[in-house]
Amino acid sequence: MGASAQHAFTTESSPNDPYVYQVGFGNRFSSEAIPGTLPRSCNVPQKVKYNLYSEQLNGSTFVASRTDIQNAWFYRVFPSVAHGDIIKMPRNPDIESRFTSGNENVEFVPGGLCWRAFPVPKAGGPTIDFVQGLKTIVGNGESTTKDGLAVHVYAANSSMKKRAFCSNDGDMLFVPQTGRLDIQTEFGRMMVRPGELAVIQSGIRFKVGLPDGPARGYIQEIFGSRYELPELGPLGSNGMALPRDFEFPVASFDMDTSEWEIVYKLAGKLWSCKQNHTPFDVVAWDGNYVPFKYAAEKFVNAAFVDKDQADPSLYTVLTARSKMPGVPATDVMFFTPKWSSATNTFRPPYYHRNMSTEVVGIVYGGYKGTSRNLEAGGLSFQSSFMPHGETHEAFVQATTNELKAQRVGEGFLGFMFQISTHCAVTQYALERTGVLEVPPASLWDSMQGHFLEHAEEVNSDLRRRGLPTLGATLGH
Repeated sequence: MGASAQHAFTTESSPNDPYVYQVGFGNRFSSEAIPGTLPRSCNVPQKVKYNLYSEQLNGSTFVASRTDIQNAWFYRVFPSVAHGDIIKMPRNPDIESRFTSGNENVEFVPGGLCWRAFPVPKAGGPTIDFVQGLKTIVGNGESTTKDGLAVHVYAANSSMKKRAFCSNDGDMLFVPQTGRLDIQTEFGRMMVRPGELAVIQSGIRFKVGLPDGPARGYIQEIFGSRYELPELGPLGSNGMALPRDFEFPVASFDMDTSEWEIVYKLAGKLWSCKQNHTPFDVVAWDGNYVPFKYAAEKFVNAAFVDKDQADPSLYTVLTARSKMPGVPATDVMFFTPKWSSATNTFRPPYYHRNMSTEVVGIVYGGYKGTSRNLEAGGLSFQSSFMPHGETHEAFVQATTNELKAQRVGEGFLGFMFQISTHCAVTQYALERTGVLEVPPASLWDSMQGHFLEHAEEVNSDLRRRGLPTLGATLGH
């Protein structure tokens, strides 16, 4: 006797996450809250079961290559077009989507910046939901040309009530730091905790609940590109973020004909409209343009078992293409626990000047670096091509310590957005956060040129090879 599967695989719910998910990055999914709802062999039948409305959401052009087509079909109680007048909301000066030298609200800053933990509104204080708590820190390009990205932070103390949000600017990647996010989307629900990331693509409406009270976190929003898995190259067919570990919601709908507000973000400005029904009324759907989430502890770290350092690209979970062939717009990296066992190797991050901008944050745990005061809930910014690295004291320790295999990063989760262009910093980030720190130049006052202490050894080596010695002033 044998057995056969009765349905496709879904995850199991847990006390911290009551929802179930379909799995598999790059899949095309079908999901029905009521079995038998999806039309067979036709997207737009004359009449959908239960007299539902057919509605397509396109995340790519109609004529995109088959590998690039992203879309979804909804079968819903009300079509999305059934809404009232769209009205411009009061300007929020803390949200930005245009990062050009002609925009006085942003500035290109060389060097490094560091923000301590961004403040979280207190429970019981004035209510601030996700939309009201969204602030832009850095970015590049412009959303209207579908080129570039923005990095935001959010801090809120209130769940969104009968209100939904939709970014028409870009795909939003969430990294919660404090408090879970109970995200209701048109495709279904996701519970996203600190230690996970979630992606909600542009044009998708969603609502953020705060089951744990006040919440804080980070968002990277990409304009005109999509988050993808990085190529594995010589690693082969396995490793890093495994496709089966990405989780996608299942269909879930509400029956609600009360008044709702839909808030749209377009070119960094907010607009809203009212409607007399919930936007979360999709009974069934099919497609590959679907929100998803991923847990950092599932990342497969490559082992350093011999010598030397690999570049940080080895930690990439997701990447997004730029308009330049072979150059990513951004790489999203998670720094998770691993074994450090390399021999004859300088183990701290090497001294570096990078064409990319580095935006680094900590979800939980303590920062082990020595060049800035980064803490969980804060953020670090390193401008492209500007030098960075550890202090002299850290250098001395790393070059004299006995190297032993050791477990590092336990109880720690950090991330980096490695952005392949110059990034501008918003006026909000430079002037209004109240937590900005500029790493002092005095950190480097103790740096020493140890080479200068080896004049006799250097000249001895040169003589042995029949080469001219260095001048007598070496080391003086």
